[in-house]
This record gives sequence, structure tokens and C-alpha cells, in this order.
Amino acid sequence: MSTTIVLTGLLPFVVLAAALLAFPVCFVLLRLYRNSVSRGMARVGGSDTASLESGAGIRTPAARLEFRYLDADTKDSRNQAGDLSYQRAVRGPWRASIVYAAGGLCYSLLMTAGWLLATRDKEIVWSKLLILSWTYFWPVILTILLIAAYDSTRRWQLFGAYFAMLAVLIAIAVARNPEMGVGSLPLYWVITNGPATVLLFTFLIRPIRAVGPLVLVFLLALAAGSQSVLSVAGANEGLLRAITGIGLELGLGAHGIFIAMILVGMAAFAFFGWPLLRLLGKRYEQKKFSEQSIMLDALWLLFGVVQSIGFAFEGAAWILTGPVAFIGYKLVSSLGLRWTTKAPTDNAPKTLLLLRVFALAKRSEQLFDKLRKHWQYAGSISMIAGPDLVTTTIEPHEFLDFVSGRLGRQFVSDGQDLERRVKAIDPAPDPDGRYRINEFFCHNDTWQITMERLAAMSDALLMDLRSFSPANQGCIFELGRLINSVDLNRVVFLVDHTTDRAFLESTLLGLWQTMSADSPNQSAGAPPIKLFRIERQSGSELKTLLRFLLGAPSRTTPA
Repeated sequence: MSTTIVLTGLLPFVVLAAALLAFPVCFVLLRLYRNSVSRGMARVGGSDTASLESGAGIRTPAARLEFRYLDADTKDSRNQAGDLSYQRAVRGPWRASIVYAAGGLCYSLLMTAGWLLATRDKEIVWSKLLILSWTYFWPVILTILLIAAYDSTRRWQLFGAYFAMLAVLIAIAVARNPEMGVGSLPLYWVITNGPATVLLFTFLIRPIRAVGPLVLVFLLALAAGSQSVLSVAGANEGLLRAITGIGLELGLGAHGIFIAMILVGMAAFAFFGWPLLRLLGKRYEQKKFSEQSIMLDALWLLFGVVQSIGFAFEGAAWILTGPVAFIGYKLVSSLGLRWTTKAPTDNAPKTLLLLRVFALAKRSEQLFDKLRKHWQYAGSISMIAGPDLVTTTIEPHEFLDFVSGRLGRQFVSDGQDLERRVKAIDPAPDPDGRYRINEFFCHNDTWQITMERLAAMSDALLMDLRSFSPANQGCIFELGRLINSVDLNRVVFLVDHTTDRAFLESTLLGLWQTMSADSPNQSAGAPPIKLFRIERQSGSELKTLLRFLLGAPSRTTPA
């Protein structure tokens, strides 16, 4: 089998098969993962998990509880540290987008240069170069969509600006070359970017984005292995005869031998693919890269491989154009991130504790996805794992533990284990300047002490009470512990039209009257309960919410 056939026939098949298989495989694995976590949450740890609650007794509060309803138009007074953190949170995704755009420009120029050299095009036409470069710049738009442009207005503006520029360049090219068909250049764009874009969304859509790149890596190994033995044997008649003889000795027919060759190849590549995944998981734990960098590297490498397949018709070596362009993107973006994401010296990173009604499911996932895009540039997020977000926040080493049957070691077993896990948290950011999400897996008898411990060590707390009702007894416990042990100036409660507000207010009033005597809220000027109304999860709502959370006074008690 010729090298050109392998690169232009076998390689596209491997990439296509792996990407298409990644979609259903991710859904199945994540469904099993969610079920496994739910079973672990229902179990009992079996160890002493004494509450952290104070024994100081109950005292009638000196101040009357007040409720303050907030929304996107509410003004707030922030301290200077809150302003600085807010600026980092809001600007962080867009600052990173500029860096990735610079890396994407390097990728685009290298791909354009590769195209010119591979086709040996000696006529330098600037309109052609601009169209080529702008075509190869397309992955930058997808990158910005994933990390910054989460609202529909920004997305339409981004798409509009890109395709408007593309239309202008095509119009100039057609005006300079009237013999060129009007539809030829748009068709070239579709051929160049269409396949990779479609494949990208098969494993980077939100429900499976957290594990899509890992699954794709393993499936690429399996797909390549399924064809490896067939390709090698097809190019070596002696080897093919030997394999056929062994198959016949084992009683296999022609179809059986064919299937056995595929399975042997898959097994051989899986043997090497699994250690590669474990290595990725270990390097992630060591903070060599973030989950976002894994996702973006998968995006750019996929485009590099797919877009350079056609170059192989000009010579096998030109297939390396895409990987070389990817390396250029990686070098530029890595240097840019290192320069723009130096550890802040003006104020310390913030820690946010996220509590919520687990039944929110998709709404909780959508809000969290938007909130984390900003907050992770200002500090870390702590949360107790639940069925609503568990597949969104899954980390590489957690997923690999699940596949290995060792997910149980991720669960908090008792108070000592909890302290060990808290002390093991690395407060430093990842190389891309984003802080980690610290997710705690809890059994039925350890989530209470975990919640209390995380509340004590957090700078701000957000409790999502959308869909809150009398059925949410776990949330009622958390409300009581917040009033007893956390300064309510640091807490924001999220509500919408689905919140049973009458029941919520009566519950908070009852808990307020039975407040612990040593509660930080036992002061004469007790803070009001801040209830933030959010309906559309728009950019303005999210930014105002960030202002209140990041403007909260710093905790004064040690964690």
C-alpha cells in the first residue's frame, strides 16, 4: 500500500471513525459515571463524622432578619480588592482569547506557507494569500466561542465579523479575477473547514466536553490499530500468508481471519493507548496543563491533521504541515499565557463555594458553565459533587479512576480524610492562569461535615435556590449551617420564578430565630439576606452577580 493512499485514505478513515464513535461512547460512559457517583453518594462511609457545629447553645438574635432582593440593575458598593478581582474575572476569558488568537494567527500563516510550498505556487497574489490565511484562521472563532463568547449576542457578532471579512476578501478576489466562479471560494472554505468543524462538535459539545478529548485519544488508538495489521499484511504477501495459515490452523474462515486481524490490531494499540491516558491524567494532577488546554489542544490538532490531509497528494512529507502549524500555535499561545497570566500580587485569589438544588440539572449546568468561565480567573471554586454537575466538572484523573474501577477512592470517608483532602488542595493556578475546581465526592454521612468545612474556608458562597421547595431538606440543613457559622455578607442566594419564595423566607426566619449563640451574624447590625433574581442567565445578570460575590468582605476566621 503506497504512502499516499495511507495518508489520504486510511488516515481520514481513522480520524472520522474515532470522532464519530466518540459521541455515543462519551454519552454511555458519562451516564455510567453519573450512576456510579449517585450510588456512592447514597452509601454510608461507616466512620465517625461528628458535626463541626458549635455547642454554644441558642440565643435570640439582636437584629431582625431582612431580605434584600437584587437583580442585574442593582448597584453595589465594592471594596478595592473586589474591584481588582472583578476586573480579572471579566477580562480573563477575553484576554486569553487574544492570546489564543495570536497563536491561531501563527497557525494560519504556517498553514498558508505550507499550502504555497506544497502546491509550488510561484505567483504571489495577495488576495489569494489573505483568503487562505483567513480560511485557516477559522479555529480561532471556535476557540473564542468555547472560552469567552457564551451569550448569543456575542456569538452572532463574532460570526458576523468573521464571515463579513470573508465575504469582502472573496469579493475582492472575484473582482480581480472575473473568470473565477463566485461559488468556488466559498466551496473551498467549506471543504477546508467543514469536516473538522463537524467532527469537532461530535466530541466537544457541552454534555460530553469534559471527557471528549480523552475518549477521542483512546478511540484514535483503537481505530488506527484496527487498520494497522490489515495495512501491514496487505503490503507484505509473506506475512499475509503466515497470518492466513495460523488462522486456518485455528479453524477460522476468511471472515474470521479478517475480524481477528482487526481485533489483534485494536488490542495492540489499546495496550499502548491506555498508558498514554494514565500519563495525561498524572500530568493533569501535577498541573502541567488544565482541562481547558486539553480541550483546545484537541481542537487545534484535529484541524491541523484534517486540513493537511489534502497536502499529501503533493508528497507524503507535506502531511506534517498541520502538526508543524499546531506546534507553532502551541508555542505562541503558551508564551503569551505565561506573559499575561502572572500570579497577581495586588490581592489573593478568591475561593467560591457553590451550593445548589441538585434537581436543577440542565439549568444548573448552563449557569455553572458561564460562571466558571469568569470566576476561574479570579480564584478557585469548591463544590460537593452531585448528579447535576458531576459530568460537567469531571477531571481527567477522576474519569480514569472510574474507568479503572477505582472511583471509590475519590469519596470522603470521614473527618480525617476530609482534612487530608483539604490540605492537599493546591491553591496555585494552572499554566493558563485559571484556578481549579475542587470537587468533593461525599457519602450520605459525610456531605454535612464537608459542606461546613468548605463554607469555613471560602471567601464567597453562592447558593442556587432555583426550584427550592419543602422537598429540599438537604438545602434546609445547609441554610441553617450558613446562618450559624458564616457571615451572611459573604453569601448570595440565587432565586427565580421557580423558587417557592414564601417557603424560603419563612424557613430563613425560623432558622434565624434559632441561630447559634456564637454565630458571626449575632451582631446588632446583622446583614440582610441577599436574594439575587436571575431569569435569563444573561451577561448583565452574570456580571452583576460576580460583583456582589467578589465584593464580599474577606473572611476573618482561619480556614
